Amino acid sequence: MDVRTFWLAGRPASGDGEHTVTNPHDGREVGRHSVPTDAQVEEAVAAADAVARQAAALPVHVRAEALAHVSRRLTARSEEFAQLITAENGKPILWARGEVSRAVATFRFAAEETRRWSGEVQRLDTEPAAAGRLAYVSRVPYGPVLAITPFNFPLNLVAHKVAPAIAVGAPVVVKPAPATPLTALLLGELLAETDLPAGMFSVLPVENERASGLVHDPRLPVVSFTGSAPVGYAIADQVPRKHVTLELGGNAAAVVLADADLDWAASRVALYSNYQAGQSCIAVQRVIVEQPVYDAFVERLLPAVGALVTGDPADEKTQVGPLVSEAAAERVEQWIEEAVRGGARVLAGGTREGATVAPTVLADVPADAKVAREEVFGPVMILQPAASMEEAYAMVNDSAYGLQAGVFTRSLDAAFRANRELEVGGVIIGDVPSYRADQMPYGGVKDSGIGREGLGSAMRDLTYEKVMVVTGLSL
Repeated sequence: MDVRTFWLAGRPASGDGEHTVTNPHDGREVGRHSVPTDAQVEEAVAAADAVARQAAALPVHVRAEALAHVSRRLTARSEEFAQLITAENGKPILWARGEVSRAVATFRFAAEETRRWSGEVQRLDTEPAAAGRLAYVSRVPYGPVLAITPFNFPLNLVAHKVAPAIAVGAPVVVKPAPATPLTALLLGELLAETDLPAGMFSVLPVENERASGLVHDPRLPVVSFTGSAPVGYAIADQVPRKHVTLELGGNAAAVVLADADLDWAASRVALYSNYQAGQSCIAVQRVIVEQPVYDAFVERLLPAVGALVTGDPADEKTQVGPLVSEAAAERVEQWIEEAVRGGARVLAGGTREGATVAPTVLADVPADAKVAREEVFGPVMILQPAASMEEAYAMVNDSAYGLQAGVFTRSLDAAFRANRELEVGGVIIGDVPSYRADQMPYGGVKDSGIGREGLGSAMRDLTYEKVMVVTGLSL
């Protein structure tokens, strides 16, 4: 099997080591890639630093066309990307194709936002002392970006870091997840086809232990991290003078109020607790149901969960595949067992075979159980009755996390109250918290992170305002 090169300052390169990537479903070898040496990592960072001024000054049309090119080429090679995602991640091909479609849109949105990216003009002669003065307010990139990306969306979450960086004219060094680096390396091929200057991007598949040197390097003033809260906040603590953006975890709640369409709610909760095998920051984990409809909702939910197709991720019909590794599945199994020992009842699932955990529904879960308090990152949901809407919203907020929440209701008043009261970054009305449009602001509060993704939001997050005052004008 050929050994894939990595991308060093926009060109393919090979190091002195290799890493093998395996399929979490059947353990087969998916591919191998070369591992950069320390000297090559240094070369990549030096190149990003050297090109920073040129990158910031790139004409808008150059940046926009590079992003549009990647979007078009992703479309042309969409099935190749989807098959690779399924192979290295274990994500069912159904969801892998969806991820590629989203990445196509992410780069397209970035190209569009780049063409709209412009400064603002403010008249300052609102007071006599400022007569003849005008301010031009522009946004300037902080500098090269270190992008540390996770395994669960090996294409689109890389896109959400690379695309806004290019859009604002910031070089980007990508450190992909060791479990799923091949997709990011394939994306590098498309970036290399553009007219971006050398040094504008590198994709360095290094071990997690080697990321610390990149995090601390002063030539990378921005660190954009997606992953777990403990790792993310450890990074922020280590480099307090850097601009750090963190997209962290969650234990997303779906609230089902008494006026909800129960059939719709049950079908959506069943699917989106288990899509990506639950390995999504906004997968449904806690299901809070208003007491009058609790039993009726459960009667609809359990058959919907039981109807989900679990199996080989390469099968077109599979909806729930394996977790990223057997170790990850074993951890989820242990959390389920801990809840059961504390008194929880298993209404569905609860079993494991290799890296695959059956879609699991738990009731009567102790409040201090890990599956209730932490991010399970597996196909597990817990059911919690609430006496009222007020109690339901309070239960959503009783969490260290605050990424997104879903509220199933027909009441506009209940919707606006949810938006006002829920301590989360996004409230999805009439659907699960798992909904995300790639152009909208996305991020959380509390232990769910700092900063926002979504193309326009991320572009603002990677830049600072700069003011030029022009004097002596006849306005």
